[in-house]
Amino acid sequence: MPVKSKHGTTTVSVVCKDAVIIAADNRASMGYLIANKTCDKVFKISDQIAMTIAGNAGDGQMLAKLLKAEIDLYRLNSNVEPSVDVASSLMQNILFQQGKSWLPYLVQLIIAGMGGDGSYAIYTLDPLGSNIKETKFYTTGSGSPMVFGVFEDSYKEGMSEEEGIQLAIRGIYSAIKRDMGSGEAIDVVVINRKGYRKLDKIPVETVLRSKK
Repeated sequence: MPVKSKHGTTTVSVVCKDAVIIAADNRASMGYLIANKTCDKVFKISDQIAMTIAGNAGDGQMLAKLLKAEIDLYRLNSNVEPSVDVASSLMQNILFQQGKSWLPYLVQLIIAGMGGDGSYAIYTLDPLGSNIKETKFYTTGSGSPMVFGVFEDSYKEGMSEEEGIQLAIRGIYSAIKRDMGSGEAIDVVVINRKGYRKLDKIPVETVLRSKK
């Protein structure tokens, strides 16, 4: 009997005036079973780059480790701090080469952070190596249809960091209310000129109380 891989999630990223926000829920599912309630889906790649995973948890976790190692090697070899543009290109190469073997990594990724020109950007990548730059926001996972509706309605240019945080939380909360694969708590990461900052985990119950 085949083992079902963990799937079902909601990850988001929002570009603000002076930061980029990355967030995800904490639920990992196997079919109708909640397999894990503390699953990390946001990974620190460097002080200026983060990556989210949606899809197969094992593939995503290994890709995060691999990308971090590649970024560390890039820094050592070039003596230059890699930008999010470099990170997305490195990951595109990894995904594309694996995809050609007909055994692709079963993931959808968001790589977000600071670009080489000092601006903030989001890149989305699929299992076959497609690499698309987003300048406003993006969301992946089974809860993403609900989030896109929230973001399309409420995103505005030049948002402050705090506005971006609240929009990311609101987007994931909207998914948790309707998507079986999303739930438990919300992890939020902020990347700005001061570096990488992870906020305290936000239990869903806290968001529910704030909505009353």
